[in-house]
Amino acid sequence: MADYDVIWIGTGQATGTVVPRLTGAGKRVALIEGGEVGGSCVNFGCTPTKTMVASARAAHMAQRGPDFGVAIPEYSIDMATVMKRMNAMRDNSGMTEWLRTMDGVDFFAEYAHFVSDHEVQVGDRVISGDTIVVHTGTSALKVPIDGIDDVDWLDNAGLLELDAVPDHLVIVGGSYIGMEFGQIFRRLGSAVTIIEAASQLMPREDGDIAAAAEEILTSGGIDVRTGAEVQSVAQPEQGRIEVTFDGGDGAETIVGSHLLLAVGRVPNTRALNLDAAGVETNERGYIQVDDVLRTNVDHIYALGDVNGEGAFTHTSVNDGETFWDHYAEAGDRRLSDRIPIYAMYIDPPLGRIGMSEREARESGRNVLMATRPMSEIARAKEKDETAGLIKILVDADTEEFLGVAVLGVGGDEIINMFAPFMLAKQSYRLFRKAVMVHPTVGELLPWILDDLQPLD
Repeated sequence: MADYDVIWIGTGQATGTVVPRLTGAGKRVALIEGGEVGGSCVNFGCTPTKTMVASARAAHMAQRGPDFGVAIPEYSIDMATVMKRMNAMRDNSGMTEWLRTMDGVDFFAEYAHFVSDHEVQVGDRVISGDTIVVHTGTSALKVPIDGIDDVDWLDNAGLLELDAVPDHLVIVGGSYIGMEFGQIFRRLGSAVTIIEAASQLMPREDGDIAAAAEEILTSGGIDVRTGAEVQSVAQPEQGRIEVTFDGGDGAETIVGSHLLLAVGRVPNTRALNLDAAGVETNERGYIQVDDVLRTNVDHIYALGDVNGEGAFTHTSVNDGETFWDHYAEAGDRRLSDRIPIYAMYIDPPLGRIGMSEREARESGRNVLMATRPMSEIARAKEKDETAGLIKILVDADTEEFLGVAVLGVGGDEIINMFAPFMLAKQSYRLFRKAVMVHPTVGELLPWILDDLQPLD
């Protein structure tokens, strides 16, 4: 007989929703966490960064006060208070205590690795489980740049430990993490340079979306360099980091006080000794799973970022829901049913669901598209936040939404209204009949559908 019904390795965001269900069903659970309880979101991701986004926005609006007839002669940034507020928001001691003391759970505050397909070693003890769940997340990727081992570079976690505003923050990587942190620290007073190797920021997004996002950043004083390949870094003295890159016209060197690497994530699988359990990974190290999050070993599952099927808190939680439906025979969720949806939290934010325009074009479908700049939406003009655009993609044959992008004020909230509609596979014509509140940005969404045209 196994020591436990379920061994749960790592405490990402599915933990708090699934483990109580397991214990409620009478299962004996070993919960193993060698790092911070709660995973990236609570400790290094959503919670702290969005708290800092709010502080940065407050600084931005203080600067914009005269635009609204509010005179603010001077203001200053109290970084200690910014960080104190952020740290208070990411304090997860309550969650940690809850999991440690939960009936039916043995909590191991150590790292684990597989000994066999049913056994893991935790510290100096080997325990066995009928079912094993891997939920260990990802870490920042360290790119092999010449000189990187000789400089004090930061990842997203390290940047949150600063106690002063950087004089000049140089960011390698122009995607979501780099752009969010770039705007945060620019608004808090840093000079910021973002260096991206691709020809545009956010390489996975459509060109018009990326161009609008870049305009938001550059209009705020951020120096953006795209098509720029970093060649080397050096730190001749403390507080001086030299970043040399080639932007197409020869080598150029930018000198900053701090360096952030924001070029991607890698799965936390190397220390798990997955080979001992026979668990397969892909070429990037992500654990391969089927439609119910099961690995190639029937009783071992992988949830959250570590499986490469999503990189967000909401996808991690949905993985947990899908696992539970299968494990407890409680429902019929499947990974293949999930519609990609996410937000990027520059200000204003980008909300995205389903296909991009590029993906729609490549799909071979009969696609209709409509766009509307935020500058033509009354509520955005009233708020004097007219940056960005809305893009809607529809399948002309099925009349279903294929994808929507909302870059602009409220985009992160607005995008959610499409999720249940797309899951239900309803016609956009039904959406067109909906009456929405005036004055809002969202009220224009049905009317934008009147502009649907075939893709060129």
